[in-house]
Amino acid sequence: MVKIATWNVNSIKARLPVAVKWLKQFQPDVVLLQEIKCVDEAFPALEIGDLGYNVAVSGQKTYNGVAILSKLPIEVELTALPGDASDDHARYIEALVTPKGGKVVRVGSIYLPNGNPTRNDDGKDSDKYLYKLKWMERLLHHTEAMLKTEDDFVLGGDYNICPTDTDLYDPAGFKDDALCRPESRARFRQLMYLGLTDAFRAFNTAPHLYSYWDYQRGAWAKDNGLLIDHLLLSPGAADRLKASGIDKTPRGMEKASDHTPVWCELD
Repeated sequence: MVKIATWNVNSIKARLPVAVKWLKQFQPDVVLLQEIKCVDEAFPALEIGDLGYNVAVSGQKTYNGVAILSKLPIEVELTALPGDASDDHARYIEALVTPKGGKVVRVGSIYLPNGNPTRNDDGKDSDKYLYKLKWMERLLHHTEAMLKTEDDFVLGGDYNICPTDTDLYDPAGFKDDALCRPESRARFRQLMYLGLTDAFRAFNTAPHLYSYWDYQRGAWAKDNGLLIDHLLLSPGAADRLKASGIDKTPRGMEKASDHTPVWCELD
């Protein structure tokens, strides 16, 4: 079995004690990290490496940044999402991981743009929101290309999308938010319609199960959350899916990220 998790750590430096504790307890084979908020050289590769992980990083000073941790051999394929050479945001990294005696799995760590605020003062779509939509179109095209290879793949990360109103605590309040606007959700559905499987929802169909709770207004204590972190599986990977879930343990730790890991197991 291969246990794969995705986790927006909201600064790996600030969250290192929590991350180390969780990695020791949960023992994932592969971890897709987002918002590491550091350049490649500043990533705590020694501390993570001491836990048995190989590390691949696409970092950026202060903002964004993604990484892949793997106890399995790892071969980096991409450090940016194809389709726009001028986009210098560190939001995507892709690699091949090879289970011992098993089939290679292609994994991508995604930090999809937030997109807020969605509108300018004149009511027109903001540049931030248009960037989000264009980024999602690039992800769609890249996923189509990956499907043609017939590789088993897992695209995990902070998608900054609540796919339905049952994936957040206050649908009315988020109606015009970039996470919930119809255009955002439509592009997410396009991605799913390619034949992908949401690993978490394959086993957990109840409404109002969350992976993110804001630091403000007592959101964690009230369970006022959002489900915006997803693991999307190719058909081949979905055939290997055996279990999935959300581990809320790190969110309850001291100095926690506002996100918590979502995980799945493949045979």
